[in-house]
Amino acid sequence: MRKILLSVILLVCFCFSAISQNDTTVVKKKKRFTFYGMWGYNREAYTKSTIHFQNNGTAGANDPVHSSYDFTIHNVKAHDSPDFDKIAGSWSDVLNVTIPQFNFRIGAYFNNDKDMGIELSYDHAKYVVTDGQGINFTGSVAGKSISNPDSFPTRQQFHFEHTDGANFWMLNFIKRWKLYSSKNLKHNIGFIVKPGAGMVVPRTDVTVFSSRLNNYWHIAGVIAGVETGFRMQFWNHICVELTAKASYADYMQCLVQYAGNGTANHKFGTIAAILNVGYQFNSNVRSFNLFKKKQ
Repeated sequence: MRKILLSVILLVCFCFSAISQNDTTVVKKKKRFTFYGMWGYNREAYTKSTIHFQNNGTAGANDPVHSSYDFTIHNVKAHDSPDFDKIAGSWSDVLNVTIPQFNFRIGAYFNNDKDMGIELSYDHAKYVVTDGQGINFTGSVAGKSISNPDSFPTRQQFHFEHTDGANFWMLNFIKRWKLYSSKNLKHNIGFIVKPGAGMVVPRTDVTVFSSRLNNYWHIAGVIAGVETGFRMQFWNHICVELTAKASYADYMQCLVQYAGNGTANHKFGTIAAILNVGYQFNSNVRSFNLFKKKQ
């Protein structure tokens, strides 16, 4: 009996020894998510666009604003409106950092290398149809055809802009490549690419048939584009981005008037130069590897 018991004990010890050599265990690893927020300003350049106006009004020719119309203005030039001069009047204006064309970013990098992540971006760009250009109008107003390069020759008769924001909201994927890193690893320079898509939420200020309305903010369409440039990080927390952004916006339903259902639609491309400054911080998250073998 003693021999049998001793044999069993030796067998169990051997089995535990064999298992310990190929054992799997729970290993905790630290994974860092890097969160950041940024604020900055932009300049924009726009392609020409064709703007289509439409309304199903019931008024007659004496009230074209509320009449039935369907007309198009072709190859319209537009420019941005940085408005930095408007913050030089008083201290209260200087503190109102939202007067110029601004932008902000909030995002997170998924891994310790800070080379992949996701970002929510907002660009408060301003789109202004250039006054004084020869504009070709075609279509109909109150049942009458129009075709005249100078149908609305002055700003008081016709004007169109998104100046309380063409307002680009986008969700971006981020990929970054490090170009330089200091010896203490606290400072680095990287090249970033951010493809993304989202929606446009303009506030359209429009004058049509000498009647002006500054409409309320409205989800009007979609936008897609890519931002690329350089990201610099200092002392692991301060971040600066100098980028260029190319995008294409489709404004499918801009508001033209409150009364009735007047709308406008147009599409345009844009190139932007952007400078952002912000702060980032790391958050440690423990992930679990259940199948790592002991060495």
